[in-house]
Amino acid sequence: MSKQDMIWNRLPQTWYEAPFMGNGSMGTYICKEPGKNAIRIDVNNSLVHDHRKDDKSIYGRCRLLIGYFLLQPVGEISSGTMRLDLWNAETRSCIRTASGEIRLKAYVTSESPYIIVEAEATEGEKDFRWQFYPESTDSPRQLNAIRKKSKNHLKKDYVSNPPSQLYERNGLDYCWQPLLNGGGTATVWKEMRKGNKRILVISNAHSFPEMNALQKAETALTNLQIADLPALRQAHQDWWHAYYPQSFISLPDKKIENFYWVQIYKLASATRIGGGLLDNSGPWQVLTPWPNAWWNLNVQLSYWPVYTSNRLELGMPIVDVVNDNFENLINNVPEAYRKDAAALPVATDFNLVGTDIRVPGSKPFAQVGNLPWLCHNLWLQYRYSMDETILRNVIFPTLRRAINFYIPFLEKDEQGILHLKETYSPEYGNTKDCNYDIALLRWGCETLLETCRILSIDDDLCLTWQHIVDNLTNYPQNENGIMIGKDVPYSHSHRHFSHLLMFYPLYLLNAEQQGSKELLEKSIEHWHSMPDNILGFSYTGASLLYAAFGEGNKALEKLNGLFALTLRPNTMYMESGPVIETPLSGAQCVHDMLLQSWGKKIRVFPAVPSQWKNIQFKDLRTEGAFLVSAVRKEGKTINIQIKSLAGEPCTLQTDMKNPIVKIGNATLTTKGENEYTLDLKKGETVTITTQTDAIFAISPVDGEGQNFFGLQ
Repeated sequence: MSKQDMIWNRLPQTWYEAPFMGNGSMGTYICKEPGKNAIRIDVNNSLVHDHRKDDKSIYGRCRLLIGYFLLQPVGEISSGTMRLDLWNAETRSCIRTASGEIRLKAYVTSESPYIIVEAEATEGEKDFRWQFYPESTDSPRQLNAIRKKSKNHLKKDYVSNPPSQLYERNGLDYCWQPLLNGGGTATVWKEMRKGNKRILVISNAHSFPEMNALQKAETALTNLQIADLPALRQAHQDWWHAYYPQSFISLPDKKIENFYWVQIYKLASATRIGGGLLDNSGPWQVLTPWPNAWWNLNVQLSYWPVYTSNRLELGMPIVDVVNDNFENLINNVPEAYRKDAAALPVATDFNLVGTDIRVPGSKPFAQVGNLPWLCHNLWLQYRYSMDETILRNVIFPTLRRAINFYIPFLEKDEQGILHLKETYSPEYGNTKDCNYDIALLRWGCETLLETCRILSIDDDLCLTWQHIVDNLTNYPQNENGIMIGKDVPYSHSHRHFSHLLMFYPLYLLNAEQQGSKELLEKSIEHWHSMPDNILGFSYTGASLLYAAFGEGNKALEKLNGLFALTLRPNTMYMESGPVIETPLSGAQCVHDMLLQSWGKKIRVFPAVPSQWKNIQFKDLRTEGAFLVSAVRKEGKTINIQIKSLAGEPCTLQTDMKNPIVKIGNATLTTKGENEYTLDLKKGETVTITTQTDAIFAISPVDGEGQNFFGLQ
């Protein structure tokens, strides 16, 4: 893992250059403060939100900034180095000044609410100072608009939250940030000393409507002694040392391998059970027009890597947020539809509260597909775990209501074909038979029918769902491929690939259907032929689409487009504000080149670029709850190991010629060309090979270079 660390040989000065740390809710990053002789240690918490009762907009229910510390040295900063140690999830730094050096070690404890910064200074810098600067607790979107003088994003009737309160009591320092409608955010800190070490320990808590955040943060620090810190650090490291081995990937392209492992680190830094959602910023909020959870692409993409990487616990926050806020989803639709429908606005707070959904066919910007798309992520959580409690208690009731919201707006033509009234294709425009919605509606009806079969549910709407599946209009298309919708071609540059969801991630049109590949390639080429607004996730989206059809070279080419044009030094991504989903979806691109499992079939090395001759991976997870490991040498697959966690039927697709079972009791039966079935029982493992003398072992593969990210 040391080869994957990010290294800075010069000091970063921005969010998108800096080393970042987090424990799923609390987060920090470290950089030199631009224009000042100081090092910034940011304090953030993704659970800190505004909760305005009368303002459900992205201004009234948004994420909020907290504040930051400045480490102010005695002498002028001349240079510095930093290293983000992924294995231990901590940043080490040496700050050089005209008066000496300050060595820092910083981490956000994994299982307790602390940001800890250890500082060790030479004699000339022993009198450096820490100082906390609270940020404004107004909407970051409002503050960003004021800074940029953007009238489009400025809310004229916005009322500010009360000012922050700073004080000291009983050896602790406090910052209390109250909110207009009650509750607030507390940041409490103290400095401990041991020899020439000075250790800053920060805790943070948020509460609403209760006012007990101060008590929570104070309690966390009051009895904490310097003798407790080694145990905290050890528990922190133990958590990360258990996290990484859940799966393993090694590639000959060491830059992409390095990028991949940083994303795996980033995932666990940004989201945990009981922590925050992976919204646009994660726990590293800055001034941005996007201080909320965005549901027309962003959250869904962010969570894609958790499934194949065998880190399903990181996917549970979106299961829990739907389960815990089901009534809010119902209240998001107009009152006339609340009896049997639910929906998700484009942007919400972490309780899924947003402005009301507009009714299709009556108003512009009726964006209905966000909740069905979120349900697809929930479906992946079920399919990769085979946990039927998720299917019964969360997916079925949520997806049922999401699809019900479409039904009143379907119209039948003279041939009996069902058409959808005008809805909104994300960030593009209004159209009838919007492909974004047609694809999600079809997938939703098919999934509800399958769920009823799995759970033996006799639902009154089964006939309706089947009627929609049988009679729903085909996806509007023209000579350039898939259109936005009926009578609305793709005619201007657009970053979203929402009009192509039927290919990925839904696989309604897929590589096993005649003509689908040609339609896909034509659609992607036309989409990317207008480059003005082809941005970060346009590249990862195209990579995933190509990988779904086995086009490994094209998938890699598009992923490299992200690296060449938009990826920042610390693997973050930024447009007009931070949007964390793009690099995370890049990790999913790697997964889909190595392993796919749509259509109840395990595909090993389905879209490997031709230059990737040697690859090894261990314990990647598939639909049906299988753990798969594989070795590829000199362009050929030589070993595959499969473990069944749920006893589901197992079908394998591989390029192996005449494979045999070397280890295990399962029978390998030929089903078709390069396709086999295995009668694996729950808990059983089988190793398949083409060589009777092959030894199955997973180890790193050779490649050139290491530590590609940071500032060299």
